[in-house]
Amino acid sequence: MPAPYLTLTSAVEHETEARRSRFVCALAPARTVEEAQAFIAERRHQHAGASHNCTAYVIGQRLQKGDDDGEPGGTAGTPMVQALVGRGVSDVVAVVTRYFGGTLLGAGGLVRAYGSAVTETLDRAEPVRMVPAKLVAVAVAHDQAGRVENDLRASRYAVREVTYASSVTFAVAVGEDEVAAFADWVATLTAGRARVDVGADIHVPG
Repeated sequence: MPAPYLTLTSAVEHETEARRSRFVCALAPARTVEEAQAFIAERRHQHAGASHNCTAYVIGQRLQKGDDDGEPGGTAGTPMVQALVGRGVSDVVAVVTRYFGGTLLGAGGLVRAYGSAVTETLDRAEPVRMVPAKLVAVAVAHDQAGRVENDLRASRYAVREVTYASSVTFAVAVGEDEVAAFADWVATLTAGRARVDVGADIHVPG
């Protein structure tokens, strides 16, 4: 069952320090692994001289990955993932860049440093709450399409795509608890001539 989660709409950066080591954390929205990897590559290039560029991302309901980038196993990537999951954040990538300050932190110190770098940066972000929704296809005849499109775009429902074929089909994001009311609204709008098909699970800002 899809659940609500928090995500970011823009990147945010914050620096912390632990025993003279600098930890620069950057968070960014990432809806796919490719987007996460592109952001990671950009940060690693930007901070090529750093001691470590440790990474984590959480995408969707199940995909979680952390990378220690040479730090002792489990001391960086895992606490970074846990920091994101613990805050209910998804579709987000985190890169924590460490500039070594000359003092070893030990395993516990590293776990705290990397985890808190992420949580403190999240404290400075403005997350958006995403709620479960359905992608609903509304198919109408061409003679109704103009009016239906105008009314859809004036409504609170987000039109994701319009496909022109033998009929015109609108892919519309509808909150999970609004699907029945939306179908009734479309039926009234089109005098029952529209075909409404409920499709994939998605999330929308809510």
